[in-house]
Amino acid sequence: MMKENKAGQEEMRSGQERLEQEMRSGQQEMRSGQEEINQIQAHVESQVDEIKIHVDGCIGKIEEEFQCVKGKIDEVESEVQEKIGSLERRISELEDRSNNFQTNPELIYVRSTVKPLTDKHRGPFSRLSSTSAALQMDGRIL
Repeated sequence: MMKENKAGQEEMRSGQERLEQEMRSGQQEMRSGQEEINQIQAHVESQVDEIKIHVDGCIGKIEEEFQCVKGKIDEVESEVQEKIGSLERRISELEDRSNNFQTNPELIYVRSTVKPLTDKHRGPFSRLSSTSAALQMDGRIL
């Protein structure tokens, strides 16, 4: 029975040593995995930082372009306001002048209207020119 106890104890030690070895191996794998995770995380953080720098640069360029366009819009708006003011003054001057004159029926200008020709009233040359225009492409006659 002693022999059996010793054999059992020896088997237990052997099993315990295997478990300890497997545990050390598992811990080593965990450390290795953690190192890999840390490397991946550092790489991702580096890429994120690069992307942030790029995005910040793009935002800066867009803001510069926006300010430039806004300045141009302000210039055009100012010019338009000046022209509107000038036209309003001119209209006011013309209205003042027209109020100072008495209306004379002999001085009233009558504008006649011209009706566009229909196909029925067009001559052969108008059809020729419209046909020629239809045959032109990019400034070349086909």
